[in-house]
Amino acid sequence: MTDKISNAARLQRVYNTATHSIIPFEPLRPGHVGIYVCGATVQSSPHVGHLRAAVAFDIVRRWLMKLGYEVTFIRNVTDIDDKILDKSAAAGQQWWQRAYIYEREFTHAYELLGVLAPTYEPRATGHIPEMIELIQRLIDRGHAYVVLNADGTPSGNVYFDVPSWTKYGELTHQESGTQASDATQSQADLDVESAAPSIDKLGNDKYNPVDAADLSEDKHSPRDFALWKAPKDTDPLSARWNTPFGAGRPGWHIECSAMSHKYLGDDFDIHGGGLDLRFPHHENEVAQSHAAGWGFAHVWMHSAWVTQKGEKMSKSLGNGLSLENVLVGYNPWMVRFALGSVQYRSMLEWSDQTLEEAKSAFDRVTGFLERAQDLLDSHDIAMPSSDDIAQIGADELPEAFVKAMTDDFNIPGALASIFSSVREGNSAIADNQPETVVRCVRYIRAMLDVLGLDPLSEQWAHSINGIGSSSSSHMSTEHNILDALVRSQLEARAQARNSKDFATADAIRNSLTAAGITIEDGPQGSTWKLTRE
Repeated sequence: MTDKISNAARLQRVYNTATHSIIPFEPLRPGHVGIYVCGATVQSSPHVGHLRAAVAFDIVRRWLMKLGYEVTFIRNVTDIDDKILDKSAAAGQQWWQRAYIYEREFTHAYELLGVLAPTYEPRATGHIPEMIELIQRLIDRGHAYVVLNADGTPSGNVYFDVPSWTKYGELTHQESGTQASDATQSQADLDVESAAPSIDKLGNDKYNPVDAADLSEDKHSPRDFALWKAPKDTDPLSARWNTPFGAGRPGWHIECSAMSHKYLGDDFDIHGGGLDLRFPHHENEVAQSHAAGWGFAHVWMHSAWVTQKGEKMSKSLGNGLSLENVLVGYNPWMVRFALGSVQYRSMLEWSDQTLEEAKSAFDRVTGFLERAQDLLDSHDIAMPSSDDIAQIGADELPEAFVKAMTDDFNIPGALASIFSSVREGNSAIADNQPETVVRCVRYIRAMLDVLGLDPLSEQWAHSINGIGSSSSSHMSTEHNILDALVRSQLEARAQARNSKDFATADAIRNSLTAAGITIEDGPQGSTWKLTRE
């Protein structure tokens, strides 16, 4: 396998969040890269903030594959937690039913945006034995404790003993779980962290608060975090597992340590996730895995957020944009381009202009390929095939593109190289130089393929208009018509609610539900989407 590794792989550098520095990337095992990325908590529909991380790490994976590495890519699904239990109860659903409905929505969104399927996608509930074994290992090593009932029986609550692990804070460099203590942080890291959510006195990210059980008075220290949680009275019997330390369910952090260890071993190359997961989630992962006597990730990569008007995109702020709504007037290629158009550590400000710039990029790329097709047809020369594009290695790509990608995945630099080649190709078309046009097509498509954006690939054959497909414009027109009709109904419903005519408001909602339209009410008003069976 190592003989397939490109020379460019020796140039690869990546920013390691744990060390606040850009370092040479050297896999633990020659020719192979193991990656674990924190996936979705499937409590509700995905918005573009969730999908930005998926696209970012998909590009990382694709480039490593282009360098010649075999990549094992694990992305988990958190299918049980407090929010899933609470929201399913409020909706009259089984918790596992709700989790599966939204897991499928995330999968559909990933597929629509051309995100490669992971090597494996483990669910938390499918790995309870591994979690129990890890928790028992931590108890035996003196780094976790079981809370006992008054009669001395196990309560079901188990906590990680943070003071027992003196290296706690090695990832985020926080003292006592409160504030950064590393005065030598790089400016690049500080630029990212300056936009991070505030940390309260317990060190809890206000956008990712710890579960209520983590604030229990049974804890030995306020910093201790839940490994296993006794059931609440409202928890269904199906959400409880029997263990030596009492019935209950897993805490949030334990699942990733158990699953990454099962599929990637004691040590692996890269752990990825969103910036807001650094603390407490990733910090706690590091602590419990190392305290268990295991190694863990050697490089930490964190993608920054999608923001709107400077605020992190999230459901709690009421500014989440569903993929269905974003696709009104734009195709999936454009949305993927918009999400992947900045370097993964940079904040991505989302606006109409973001999508318009993506649309402009789409027009430039597909316009060139259409003109190239016409010229080559006139010379009876075949366009390069997708199989030919797949055979192009990193060492064959334009130097500027390779330099950008090996520089911690500098996407703006990579895009600049792509559009430089587009300009060269357009000039060659104007000068009737088919050989140069063929070369430009090969390189442009190969570079776009690294970003998951080759318009002529099978992925985009049925989801974009232009070359090879005319279905998207028809679908977009239909969606625009449906959107206008549904919004007129939503306006009528809003007026009825303002007039306290709740019977009419409910009738409108029921008629839309019967037609396969799901309505979601939020602080910014109501939105709709097609109900998935």
